[in-house]
Amino acid sequence: MVLKGSVTLPGDKSLSHRAIMLASLSSDKSVIENLSSGQDVISTRDCLAKCGMDWNQDGERINIKGRQFISPEIPLDCGNSGTTVRLLSGLIAGQQIKATFTGDQSLSSRPMDRVVSPLQKMNAKISSTNGKLPVIIQVSDLHSIEYTMPVASAQVKSAILLAGIHAMGETIIHETVPTRDHTEILLSALGYPITTNGQRIVIKGSNTRHPGFHFHVPADPSSAAFFATGAAIIHDSEVIFKNMLINPTRFGFFRSLGMMGAQVDILDHWTELHESVAHIRIKSGQLHAVHIAKEDVPALIDELPLIAILATQAEGTTTVEGAGELRVKESDRLHAICINLERMGAQVTEHTDGFSISGPTSLKGIHIQTFHDHRIAMAFTIAGLIADGETTLDDSDCIAISFPEFHNVLNYLTLN
Repeated sequence: MVLKGSVTLPGDKSLSHRAIMLASLSSDKSVIENLSSGQDVISTRDCLAKCGMDWNQDGERINIKGRQFISPEIPLDCGNSGTTVRLLSGLIAGQQIKATFTGDQSLSSRPMDRVVSPLQKMNAKISSTNGKLPVIIQVSDLHSIEYTMPVASAQVKSAILLAGIHAMGETIIHETVPTRDHTEILLSALGYPITTNGQRIVIKGSNTRHPGFHFHVPADPSSAAFFATGAAIIHDSEVIFKNMLINPTRFGFFRSLGMMGAQVDILDHWTELHESVAHIRIKSGQLHAVHIAKEDVPALIDELPLIAILATQAEGTTTVEGAGELRVKESDRLHAICINLERMGAQVTEHTDGFSISGPTSLKGIHIQTFHDHRIAMAFTIAGLIADGETTLDDSDCIAISFPEFHNVLNYLTLN
């Protein structure tokens, strides 16, 4: 079996969240194409609709009309989406409304004070429940702050920036470790007064609404990474990803993939609302180990389960450090990675903030514990392609949270 073919994947999840949020702030109609179809993005759309946003679906387009925000009559259910609750906390804090955020069991166990604390410093009347959901926002008048990020988090940074749009004065953020910069790029593309100088970001508060916009969301590199991993570990495979986001803060996995020995080629390159987009080709290669340091982690945080899969087929010992954030994702991903790979026969050691994996090693098919985590489910489906015997999942439905088309794309690439 090999993976071969050319695919256009659904829109990037991070950009899809942000595009909907910024469209809700517009003074006119916005048109978004190739929006992510994952449940997380649907959660963002539905939460904003409860706050007054008008939207309708037109084939593969979603039309959004910004309106004055209203206090929702019922709690905003964010499902499994940390991006939804954290970014909307910042956006809604500046809208002079009341709202309560809830979520599913997994999201309700994740830390919320990392976003609540800086918003409180901005005079937001916001509170968590013992550091977790529900999060409650009251009508607030925001002022600007200067804030140094204690933890590398694009979600927290984005929440502060979205609050800063409607805060008096200049909000200044200092990042010690750069994180994905989609919020800054889109705000700049839409004309907001935002500047970035190294790891210092400044946004000036403004009560004006930006005009409507048209955005074709580039394909999600985090989704492409699953099939790129399959192409890298299966001899004679070759996959082309069309219209894929190649933002440098999101391209860390593909840089690492090239360093490990797979062939990664950029075939064409352009921009969409200031975001870098390209056609990318991945070919299999002789893999060798890499070291992923703390400063490398933000650019491939979602793809670390795939780095682990690749490491089992690479010559030498691959190490990952500084990835403690994986323990507070949809599951404890570090533990989920290591326990499943160990049961598949890999030589793996779990560390407090990472792992070490020696290879190459033959894998055996097992019943995977997904911990109801969509990325674990998809990563180990890819691992199962090279395993001896059948690989099954204890929960395949969780994949729909981010990538409901996953199995269809995989079937297409394996049947070509």
